[in-house]
Amino acid sequence: MTDPLQSEILPVVVCDDSSMARKQLQRSLPQDWNVDISLATNGLEAMELIRSRANCLLFLDLNMPHMDGYQTLERISAEGLATQVIVVSGDIQPEAHARVTEMGALAFIEKPVMADNLAELLEDLGFYQNIGLATPNTEASDLPALGNTPTVDLLDSLQEVANVAMGRSADLLARLLNAFIQLPIPKVNLLNSADLKMALTMTEAGATYSAVCQGFIGSGVAGEALVIFDDTSFADVAHLLAWEGEISEADELELLMDMASLLAGACINGIGDQLDISFSQGHPMVLGQHVAIGDLVSESVHQWNEILAVEITYHIENHDINCDLLLLFTEDSIEALKQRFAVLFS
Repeated sequence: MTDPLQSEILPVVVCDDSSMARKQLQRSLPQDWNVDISLATNGLEAMELIRSRANCLLFLDLNMPHMDGYQTLERISAEGLATQVIVVSGDIQPEAHARVTEMGALAFIEKPVMADNLAELLEDLGFYQNIGLATPNTEASDLPALGNTPTVDLLDSLQEVANVAMGRSADLLARLLNAFIQLPIPKVNLLNSADLKMALTMTEAGATYSAVCQGFIGSGVAGEALVIFDDTSFADVAHLLAWEGEISEADELELLMDMASLLAGACINGIGDQLDISFSQGHPMVLGQHVAIGDLVSESVHQWNEILAVEITYHIENHDINCDLLLLFTEDSIEALKQRFAVLFS
C-alpha cells in the first residue's frame, strides 16, 4: 500500500486492446486525481511505457493480443519493475482472480468499471483521497434521438461488450465443470449469410458438430445465438461432470441443451445488462446432432442481407473440450446498437 499521492503527479498506464474500454476507464477515474495517463493496447506497449515511468500504476486487461495480461504480469515480475497493477477484466472466474493475485496484482476490478467502486478501491489502496467531487455518470437509458447518433466504432464497441458478457458465461461454465475456462478475444465482423457459411465450413475435414440456436429480441435489437459443440468433446464433459456409464445420444443432447442454455442465456443477458436492454429469449432449438458444421445455420439467418456476428470460442484448460458461441445480430439491429454504444462509451 502506498501513501496518498494527491500532491504528486502519479504516472498511470491504462492497458486494454479495446479503445472503448480505455475510454470508459479514463472516464471512470476520479476527476480530482492528480495523474499523468498513458495508453497501451497490449502488454508489449505497456511494458515499454512502464519501463520509462518509475513507480507507476498499471490498469491491466487480461484478454489482449501479442502479450496478454498474464504474460505482462510475468514480465513485470521477471524484470523486477516497481509497478503496481490493478487488473481490470471481464473474466470473473474465481480462478482468474486467484491467478493474477498470486502473480503480484494488487487488486482485481470487474468490467464494466463503476466510477464509485473504482474511487473507493483507489482510496482503500492509498492512491487517492476523496475530497467529495462528483464523478460523471451517464445512464444508458439517456439515448440520443434517432438520426443524431454520434460516431462510434461499432465492431470495437460490440467486442468490448461481448468480452464482458463472455466473462460472465465463462464463470458459470467454470463453476458447472469445476474447471478453468481459457477465454479468447471475441471476433466481431459484418458478414452476409454466404460469408458466414463459408467461414463455418473452414474446419477440419470429417469433423462433426452438434448445435442449438436461441432467438432474442428487445429494444430494436434482435438476432440468434448459436452454441456449436465439437462432438469429440462430449466424453470429456461427461467425465468432468462425473457422468456414470456410457454416454448415449440422448445424454449428449441433454448436455448440449444444458450448456447451450447456460452460455447463450448468460451472454445475451450480459449484453442486455450493459446496454440497458431487456431481451426476450425464444425457446432453444436443436439445429442438428453429429453433422457437418456448414449445416448448422438456421434458415432464418440465410434470409438476412447483412449479419453482425460475434464469435467466442470457449476452451476448457487441460481438457479436449471446445465450444463456440455465435451471436448473430440482424442488419436492422445495427442502428439501435450504435445508439446504445454512443451513450455507453461516449
